[in-house]
Amino acid sequence: MAFTFSVELTLKRHMSKHYNVVVIGAGTGGIMTAAQLKNKKKDLRIAIIDPAETHYYQPAWTLVGAGTFDYEKTGRPMKSVIPAGCDWIQDAVTEIHPDKNGVDTVNSGHFSYDYLVASPGIQIDENGIPGLQEGLDKGIVVSNYTDPKTVWEKVQQFKGGNAVFTQPTTPIKCGGAPQKIMYLADDYWAKQGVKKDTNVVFATPGSVIFGVPDFAKTLTKVLQRKEIHFKPFYAISKIDVDKKEVHFSNAKPGDNACVINEGEGLGERLDGESTYVLPFDFLHLAPPQSAPDFIKKSPLSNGTPGGWIDVNINTLQHNGYPNVFALGDAAALPTAKTGAAIRKQAPVVAANLLAHMENTAFGDKQYEGYSSCPLVTGYGKMVLAEFKYDNVRDSDPFLSKFVDTTKENYSMWILKKYGLPYLYWNRMMKGKM
Repeated sequence: MAFTFSVELTLKRHMSKHYNVVVIGAGTGGIMTAAQLKNKKKDLRIAIIDPAETHYYQPAWTLVGAGTFDYEKTGRPMKSVIPAGCDWIQDAVTEIHPDKNGVDTVNSGHFSYDYLVASPGIQIDENGIPGLQEGLDKGIVVSNYTDPKTVWEKVQQFKGGNAVFTQPTTPIKCGGAPQKIMYLADDYWAKQGVKKDTNVVFATPGSVIFGVPDFAKTLTKVLQRKEIHFKPFYAISKIDVDKKEVHFSNAKPGDNACVINEGEGLGERLDGESTYVLPFDFLHLAPPQSAPDFIKKSPLSNGTPGGWIDVNINTLQHNGYPNVFALGDAAALPTAKTGAAIRKQAPVVAANLLAHMENTAFGDKQYEGYSSCPLVTGYGKMVLAEFKYDNVRDSDPFLSKFVDTTKENYSMWILKKYGLPYLYWNRMMKGKM
């Protein structure tokens, strides 16, 4: 009898379950889209698949790393943000079968769908740079992307030397984050009297401090005011944990753009013909990032090393599977991977999915690449960089009537620290914006 009951339970657990919409990922994109779909069509059967116990407001982790935001307040129980009427499948997706309209999970079996919304987020590839995992494990390397509390501890413990901030050659979540923590740490060290004994270095594979000229001008002035060493075209290739040295290669093939300036006091050296070695006493790194492995190996991927989901950049509909839509960090969209971008993407996905469901043409809901980066430049200072595809400035016209968002503002700092978290939990997560 017991054996029969066990078999029946197992069969039920693995029996195919069908939903109108299956949402992969209970991050910002998944929750927002599910909430908006439910708000517009309450009878939809929606499942959200995500194994996490906690939903985090990650934009605040920069502030956590600078000691000005409580880490515990960045997370809430996942069950508290799941939209009413949606089923939360607390499990991880292992495989997607878009030709058969189904997904497999680790423990809950197979789920079939009429429509799929893929918003799985981005994964951190800690093994993507030799020495990174070891450095993180030993606390020699720190990152707001993995452990902002440790970042703050190390910022406080730092007593001078080379403080290096850098980022990988891959796309990353919030491309401005590596420099935000640098500005805040620099501010803290100045207040503690440590700055005079410190060389702050920003090494980036990019050619400029920021892609949108209006904001780059302001940030260049910030670099100059803070006397930060700016190193463009520096692509991190290895971390020597024992020697506390970070290795860079030239990010611009065929052009010797990496320049070692004599007399700058950094102790930088050339190793061979193309490797630049920089000793460090503090190293903050945004790790390499990519789409989750189950996305990379799925037919939804665009086949690039990052494995991004192949979608139309305006409609957010998959280019090969019309009943699949994608948004968020894993989508192959040529814009910054931020929560602000998702805020504009979710209404497009919801509207176009419902239009497709009702066999009507897509309306005027188009995603134009909007993203924003709240560039904190110090305690009490922030530049609000808003832009769209092709790095075209796209500042909010109403907000711009009251404040020049290209300049450092205290009001923008208040928005970052208090306004945006409130809007996130009370509006975005409820599908109201």
